[in-house]
Order: sequence, then structure tokens, then C-alpha cells
Amino acid sequence: MEKKRSVQLELYSSPWNFITEDTPLSTLSVQNSRADLTVPNDSSSFTIKLQVNLPFVNPKKSILTIPDVLELTVYQHDVNDRKQQNYPAYPMPDGSVPVLEASLLLHLPVEPTEARYMQVGLPLAMLKKPAGDHEVILHFSGTQWTIYIDNELMDNDFPLGYPKWGTSNSWQIDPSVVSKAEIFFPGIEPQKVALNSPRISQEIQYWTPPGHNTWVGDVATFYHKGRYHIFYLYDRRGHASKFGRGAHYFEHISTADFKTWTEHLAATPIEEQWETFGTGTPFIFNDQLCISYGLHTTRIYPREQTTLPLLWDFYNTHNVTGSFLYDTIPGYPAGSTYSISEDGISNFKKTHILFHPCENPSVYTDPEGRLRMLANYGAKGTWESESIDGGWWSVNPGFPPGGDCTFFFRWGNFDYIIGGFTGLWSKPASAPEDNYESIVEKGLDFYNGMCVPAITEISDGRFLMAGWIPMVNWGGTLNIHEMIQYPDGRIGTKWMEEIIPTTQKAKTLTREVKETSSFTVDNSSFMLTFDVNPGEAISEKMGLLLSGSDEDKTCELQITPRAKRAQYGKGNTTHYSEEEKTLREGGYPNHARDYAIENLIGTDKPFTVRIIVKYEEKYGGSQIDTEIAGQRTMISFRPGLKVENLLFRSEQSTIKNVKIASLKN
Repeated sequence: MEKKRSVQLELYSSPWNFITEDTPLSTLSVQNSRADLTVPNDSSSFTIKLQVNLPFVNPKKSILTIPDVLELTVYQHDVNDRKQQNYPAYPMPDGSVPVLEASLLLHLPVEPTEARYMQVGLPLAMLKKPAGDHEVILHFSGTQWTIYIDNELMDNDFPLGYPKWGTSNSWQIDPSVVSKAEIFFPGIEPQKVALNSPRISQEIQYWTPPGHNTWVGDVATFYHKGRYHIFYLYDRRGHASKFGRGAHYFEHISTADFKTWTEHLAATPIEEQWETFGTGTPFIFNDQLCISYGLHTTRIYPREQTTLPLLWDFYNTHNVTGSFLYDTIPGYPAGSTYSISEDGISNFKKTHILFHPCENPSVYTDPEGRLRMLANYGAKGTWESESIDGGWWSVNPGFPPGGDCTFFFRWGNFDYIIGGFTGLWSKPASAPEDNYESIVEKGLDFYNGMCVPAITEISDGRFLMAGWIPMVNWGGTLNIHEMIQYPDGRIGTKWMEEIIPTTQKAKTLTREVKETSSFTVDNSSFMLTFDVNPGEAISEKMGLLLSGSDEDKTCELQITPRAKRAQYGKGNTTHYSEEEKTLREGGYPNHARDYAIENLIGTDKPFTVRIIVKYEEKYGGSQIDTEIAGQRTMISFRPGLKVENLLFRSEQSTIKNVKIASLKN
């Protein structure tokens, strides 16, 4: 039997160095722990290098201070506070969470009288040797505020505004912790260190970028010349970066075989303080791989200070959109733009062209070869153009109805548009544009817990759905499932076999569940499989209770085979959970907590259930991914749940061949 090859993601990350021949503006030491600073006129960037011996202290201890500008502190963080920074993702062995944090006072351009501290930091348990000597580097470039330790980037944020340096400043260190500090103006440009062997992540399913507060946001996918591309909005702090403006941008990973993945340079890096990006789509234009995206500048500046009035005025005058090079027109750029790959795989460069006032543009080439766009956020409807650069006219003003991140795809004889969190429409491919019908209203949607799922056809006529699971506001893990189409156009979902997480050898818990039965689990991350032989009653159901030490965090997976329903709900050891609502009934699958799905396929005869439970300290809970009869999937995230026990119960259905296997990674 051939051994299953595991997935590997080659990471782009590496150490950084700050080598320079420049002389520091000022140096502090144990002997001279305080000095005055005369800051040069060009203070738009700076770098501070420190040699520190990190202590674990409580209460807070200031180890570097520049009054009214910057403070570097060490303190014990609340072990239950995961807001924004998610520091409890890395506790010490005793459960405590000592933190190193740098706070920089920025004066906001949008509110000239307002100044706010921007924090970057890390839990010290992330370090191989938390206590002891380390080099700490604080770097402010104007567009990024970053903390490095021992050449590793640990946290960054995207500034809005600048520090206000006085005509005379002072700075000081705590000599009991800091042995040396140097400050440089302008800042030292960090240089990436080349590695002999790349860093590797062992999984892609349920993946998050390395770091304590790093998450996957909206996903856009594309298949081009045998390579599957995933662009995702990189999220730190659950949308709280740049003082709550999000500061999202597209990172990029790809694969040619779904086993070996590569992380590329960011496709749309943030290079200006006004930049924060919204979702778009990859597409081909003039034989070039491109990606569209929105400039969400209205999160920072009032609409009247952006280019949006100009873009809309042009459209209202000419009935088509214009093309504007945003470096040459007044106002902060806002609306639709795009980047072009220089090699057909990665290395994207921004065009700086505004082609539409929509702020979430879904650009695609339809099967008839027409360049089209579904407008979201700030616009609505279907648009068409002969060129990406402008001249877009509306071909269906009212549909789709705007909102979040709609995507078009054709599969066989049917066209589909999926709309962000709750919308799904379909029509025969030969039918007119106004023949789309709501699949959600029929209860036949395939929403399964993913947010903003993107649909892409790959080789051999297979279709994949990729999205993210909400764990921290607008960020979470990456999820990819395969899709199934039925003759009537209905779509189901199943696990993609190539990327199922690898497991240890499975063991049988029981051959048959004849009565309510409990089992303990050795590992909180595992794959569970079992077979179900349904009973005859329409109301008959079976349940699986997943529980840990906190009874309030218990989760129940409940399946009613003959009624063709399944749900996640708050579990109870004595009775089934209350009935949850489907999307059609007003439920919220996109929250990925408690919800139901309806019209299951294949549960009126014996079927198999597969479940993956993945616990990580970073998550602060467990992700549960369930496949039912190989034709429907549903995912949930359960904050605070670390599974220790399983409880099966059934009214009439027979549950057989219960097996469990620990996840390897």
C-alpha cells in the first residue's frame, strides 16, 4: 500500500538583519542610561536597536521610554484576554503570559487633534529561550511599525499618522534590563536573510499564517496553467490593525499538485498610509495574470476627500466608467484597481489605475469571452467592458444586489453566483440574465461555515470551494473543500482527499454503539469516523457530544437522517440540543458556531460520517469539520473547547465502526 504523501507549504518568511555602517544618532548604556535627543528634520522613519535581558515581571515594567513618543514595556498579560493581540495563544508552562510590548504615539492626519498609541508586541513564550539576552529592534518606516527579536519579525501594524518629535527630546532605558540602546534616523532598511533550506508548514487545511495574531481573511482563488492560486487578505488583530481600519492586503500562495505549496511575495503590499484593501478576484486579461481589488480608503478618509466623487461623476456623465491614473488626480485613491503578474505566477505590480468606483470588484472573463465584473460594496449589479482599464457599462443594474464579494462560475449547463455570506443564485447557462433564482430560498444552498467562499474549476472538471472560518472577527483559518454537482444543477461538498490532514494509525473505539456510550480521547486533535444505518422514523436522530473540562463549552453534532438535517448546537450530557435554524430559516452558517443544514443527500440509506477536530492554543478552541455521506460538509469553531470526551447517543439509528486517529500535526 502506497504511503500517503503529506502536504508541505514552503514559507516565504526568513530572518531579517539590520546591518548598517551608519552612526546612531544616540547610544545609551548601563553607564549612561539617559540622554537628550536632537531629532533631524527628516524623522519619517527610525530604528531602535536594544540588547536586553528579558525579565518576567508583574506589575508592568518600562524598559525604554521616549516621553510622549514611545514606551517599551514588559508585563504579565491577562490570560483570558485574547482581544486584538491574542497573547494567550502562547502561555508559559505555568499558564502565565508575560509580554513584551512597544507603544508608539501617533498623531492622526484624519483627526489632527487626536493622538493614539499603536502597540506591537509578543508573548515571550513564543521565544525558544524566553528569559535571557535578546536583541530587540523597533522599526518605524512610515507605513509599518514592527518589532523584531533576534532577527525574527514578531509583530507589525500599519501606522496612520506620525510621531511628534519636539525640538528637544530625551530618552532613557532601565539599565537593569537593557545593556545597550541605539537610535537611527532615518531608519535602517531591513534586509531579508537567505536561508539554505526554506521554512516549511506541514499542512494547508486549517492553516493560519505564522504568528500569534495572524489570520486568513477573505479568499480569492484562480486556476491558471496548471497552478491553483490562493490570494487571501492577511489579517492581524481581527480587523483591528491601523486603528480599526483593517489594513488588509493580499498575500499569495499557490500549488501545482496540491501537495507542495509555495508562499509568494505579497500580491498587493501596503505601501502608503492611506492604503487598506478590499476583496477582488484574479483574472486573465491580454494573456496576463491579474488581480483586482478595492481601495477601502473611506475607512480612513471622508468620501469627499477621496476619488470616488470624481469616478461617479464621470460615470453619471458618460454612462461608462473612466480610467484614471490615481497618482495624477486629486483626492485619496478609492475604488477599483488591479495588479499584474510579471511572470504569470507571482511578482505582482500595482497599475495605479482606477477603473470603477466599486470597492470590492469581482472581475472575470465569462465562458463567452466577455470581460465582466460583479460589483460589491459601494456599487451593485453586473458590468461589462472591452478593457479592464475603463469603459465599464452596466448590463444588469439590480443583480446581484451588491453586498460582500460575489463570485460567478459556470459548471456544465448551469451558471451560479455566490454572494459572500448568505447569497446563492443559479440559472441554466442558456437562460437570460434575469432568470437567476435564489438557491437559498429553496433550502438547497451549500454554505457550510466558510465565509466569503470562492469557487474555482481545476483540472479534470473538478471544482473547489475555499474560504475562511471566523475565529477573531474578520479572520480565521483557511479551508478548502471539493464540490459535487448533481444532474439537476444542485451542488454538494466533500473533503478534498489530497489535503486531508495526515493522521497516526487509527484505532477502533467500538464496533457498534448499542446504547449511549462515552469514550475518552488521548489527543485533542483527531479524525473520527463512523457508519450510520438510519432508522425508519422521520424524527429519529443521533448525536455526538464533544466535551472537555468546561461544561459550558460542550458541542453537539446532531444528524436526523430521514429528515435530512444536521446541526451543530450547544451540547448537554442529559438530552439532545435544541433545534437550530438553517440559512433559509434565518440561521447563520457564516458565523460557524451553532447552525443547521437541510436537505442532506444520501442519509436515507447507510452512510459514513467523517469528522476532524483540530485544537490549537492559537485558536483558543477547536475547529470541527464534518463530512456527511461524502456529499455535504459543515464546519464550526468552538471557542474554549478542548475535546477530552466523546458521547454517542441514538434513538433508532445504528452507529458502527467508530474509529479515531490522532492528527500528526
